[in-house]
Amino acid sequence: VKTYFHVLFTLTIWSILCICPFLLSLKTLNLSLSLSLSLSSPSPFPSLPVPPPSLTLCAACELMNRGILALVSSIGCMSAGSLQSLADAMHIPHLFIQRATAGSPRSSCPLITTRSRQDDYTLFVRPPVYLNDVILQVVSEYSWQKFIIFYDQEYDIRGIQDFLDKTSQQGMDVSLQKVESNINMMITSMFRTMRVEELHRYRDTLRRAVLFMSPATAKAFITEVVETNLVAFDCHWIIINEEISDQDVQELVMKSIGRLTLIRQTFPLPQNTSQRCVKHNHRINTSLCDPKDPKAQTLEITNRYIYDTVLLLANTFHRKLEDRKWHSMASLTCIRKNSKPWQGGRPMLDNVKKSGVSGLTGFLEFTDNGTNPNIYFEILGTNYGEDRGRGVIKLATWDPVHGLNGTLTDRKLENNMRGVVLRVVTVLEEPFVMVSENVLGKPKKYQGYSIDVLDALSNYLGFKYEIYVAPDHKYGSQQADGVWNGLIGELVAKRADMGLSALTITPERESVVDFTTRYMDYSVGVLLRKAERSVDMFACLAPFDLSLWACIAGTVLLVGILVYLLNWLNPPRLPMGSVSSTTLYNSMWFVYGSFVQQGGEVPYTTLATRMMMGVWWLFALIVISSYTANLAAFLTISRIENSIQSLQDLSKQTELPYGTVLDSAVYEQVRSKAMNPFERDPMYSQMWRMINRTGGADNNVEESKEGIRKVGGHTTLNKTPPLSCNSGGVQGGHPQGTRLHIAYAIQQMLLSRTTYRTVRSYILVCVNPRESG
Repeated sequence: VKTYFHVLFTLTIWSILCICPFLLSLKTLNLSLSLSLSLSSPSPFPSLPVPPPSLTLCAACELMNRGILALVSSIGCMSAGSLQSLADAMHIPHLFIQRATAGSPRSSCPLITTRSRQDDYTLFVRPPVYLNDVILQVVSEYSWQKFIIFYDQEYDIRGIQDFLDKTSQQGMDVSLQKVESNINMMITSMFRTMRVEELHRYRDTLRRAVLFMSPATAKAFITEVVETNLVAFDCHWIIINEEISDQDVQELVMKSIGRLTLIRQTFPLPQNTSQRCVKHNHRINTSLCDPKDPKAQTLEITNRYIYDTVLLLANTFHRKLEDRKWHSMASLTCIRKNSKPWQGGRPMLDNVKKSGVSGLTGFLEFTDNGTNPNIYFEILGTNYGEDRGRGVIKLATWDPVHGLNGTLTDRKLENNMRGVVLRVVTVLEEPFVMVSENVLGKPKKYQGYSIDVLDALSNYLGFKYEIYVAPDHKYGSQQADGVWNGLIGELVAKRADMGLSALTITPERESVVDFTTRYMDYSVGVLLRKAERSVDMFACLAPFDLSLWACIAGTVLLVGILVYLLNWLNPPRLPMGSVSSTTLYNSMWFVYGSFVQQGGEVPYTTLATRMMMGVWWLFALIVISSYTANLAAFLTISRIENSIQSLQDLSKQTELPYGTVLDSAVYEQVRSKAMNPFERDPMYSQMWRMINRTGGADNNVEESKEGIRKVGGHTTLNKTPPLSCNSGGVQGGHPQGTRLHIAYAIQQMLLSRTTYRTVRSYILVCVNPRESG
């Protein structure tokens, strides 16, 4: 019963304005009304399900039996398609206000068309869905090439098919993932089924994401992924939904980290506040027209359009009354087959289409094809950061006529370090920091990736710097007495203001210095000497084993003896005067010549000998073919198989000594995992025993260059402190749990919070090679 009355309410506003006393009162009051419908809640019956099309048709037929002038529906696409067919058949003006399911973004109704024809009596109060056009222009403005789209279970994925087609044409890599109702279970299942490497790749994919979901689902989803550490502060997410309130914006910003962009529908407001509640010849209740009023902030967009639809119909009916062109109300029946449509339907529809009203959604009007052309989007955004409750600014607006109005690029913050000279400590590490010029009596000049970044940051913020190398040429670790050495020690002792090199972020270092945004991720690799290839003069024998060669030689001897015996027991007939040459030597030579496909000189004419040689020739053909194929493969494929493919393989063997850079992040990681009694790993324990042999002096090195020279081979991992071995093997190995991050270190409390954020944002946006937009 409640569902039935819900349908009646959504199909009609005050019985669809069909009561004559109400119309007369409109004329008497001259539309000086204070229309304050009870629309302050998000929906009239938010707990009721969407009514089925059959129940909607029954309610509409009952209203037609009573007599109506127009039909107003605020329902889903399925039920609206049924009402469209009924309105076309009965010539009843139908004003359709599309309502999204459970607050999810709207999708274009596939069953409802906007064709221009004489018997189309449906007008679309809400404008067409432009979400595809808006999000395409936004991701293009950000220069995104790879991102993932999350959508909730209430969203119709067919709504973004056009967007996916256009992104595919532009070469964008777009992934799709549905967010289940139980988000916690979904994420728990991912952690249970994915391997660590897969989680790292998935976490990298989440750096760019677009959310097509309701605000409530978006809040719950963001909360879960942040708490499970699936996203970091360098992520950038876009949430698009027409119905995002100011309260939703604040809550989404509070729950998220990184950068957040929100796209929602907005309505233009007059600059003069006194004109916001007075629209031409009517006045709107203050609780609905004031954007600062709590009721106005929680008012759904669908209910705003319902409000404006009532105003539009009231204006239309009032004008028809004044013009004395009133048509009697339609009293129709849906049951009779010979029921005639309403004669006044077409004039009423034309009057509604010609009308226009200024209300809560701006100016409501219709085009010739029955759609509302007026729609505006605003694009809100935050900057990168880990702080909750960051400020939200309006970046740009969008409308179908002008497109994007504004810019989505970051605004350049005011330089506040002009005139400051910073002391910068570094550790030489190619290609991050290298000496470019070393002239006696002059300061050394440096070059490299980190130096280029430092120069760009210096020009951006206006500071100057002096750079020097750490005295002990180490990155820094905490000694037994609690004192830090290396680059970190210079910052802790306040002898330097900033440290840059291939410096890895670790929890211990973060407790004593501040780190900028990470600009590179890497895994621990293994550097080994490249195996030398020697020339073997017996390589032609390699396709077969020695035992097989021995069997072949024995077979040749055996077959030669058999041929000799067969000819000796049954000698062939020879012409008069000829001498037989069937000797053991000639038989052996004949068998060998047949094996190497060179023929023989001794004729054998007996049946037994010929059968024996036929089998021998078949055997020789198979052996020679196999040898030729194996020899070709052996000579063309020069791949060298290695016994060490990962750190697990390295830890299991003891023949090859290995080590790493002293006091580096790899050194500290192996030591901590091997010495920690609560997290003791057998692999790291074995590695630590080898690395720390004789106190670590034999296998470890002071600098990575020394380790490369000690290995004696070429390395492709010189961008990060490599884990080095002292002899033979393979290069490359990425075990679980060894993903590390490189960043710049800054002396604690040196920079103000604003300047610190500026440095982090600048490095993230302008330096990170994976960052675009």
